[in-house]
Amino acid sequence: MTVTGPDFLALQVRDLDRAARFYEDHLGLRRVPAGPPGAAVFHTRPVPFAVREPLPGVDLDAASPRPGLGVALWLHCDDAQALHDRLRAAGVTIVTEPLDGPFGRTFAFADPDGYVITIHDKS
Repeated sequence: MTVTGPDFLALQVRDLDRAARFYEDHLGLRRVPAGPPGAAVFHTRPVPFAVREPLPGVDLDAASPRPGLGVALWLHCDDAQALHDRLRAAGVTIVTEPLDGPFGRTFAFADPDGYVITIHDKS
């Protein structure tokens, strides 16, 4: 038995349509044609990313203001600075301003549910 690594990532969200639109409109992600009920799966690589309705017993309001505290979710972008500028102009909360480091230009923002997502641009 061998575990090979992450194969799918999903965030449980309060409003599926709002969350899916956020990732489509602000990050340019595109949904796969067929996803499971109660979820929006995006065509990301190498690992699929999704937003989904909460599982039974999950109370996202109890995790406010930052669900997922302690988990680091990083997404790659070909131009982190340009995405930062676009998100800031759209009024998205920037948690960490852009800086250069071993993963290229990085910054972090909060999505509509309060998840902190880090963007980096090093391939």
